[in-house]
Amino acid sequence: MAGRATKNSQRSRAEAERARLYAARLSWHEGRISRRTRDNTLAGFVAGLIIVGAIISQSVHAVVTAPAPTPSETVAPAPLQDPFATLFPTDPTAE
Repeated sequence: MAGRATKNSQRSRAEAERARLYAARLSWHEGRISRRTRDNTLAGFVAGLIIVGAIISQSVHAVVTAPAPTPSETVAPAPLQDPFATLFPTDPTAE
């Protein structure tokens, strides 16, 4: 039986196949980790740009559209009344 392989050669082929699959899984996993790190870094950078842009936009908007101050009408304060004036009149003719 010329086509039959020995147990050692079958075992070594199985070990080689397992090693190849393990290396492929390891490479795929490392690729996912590096891709996730790259994506998170890029997302953080873009989020930072958006926040800075929003702050600058609001600052510019506040400066450009600031309303001009309008003079308000000044109301003369009412004269204060002495609460004791009704209790103790100082008018000499009132007696």
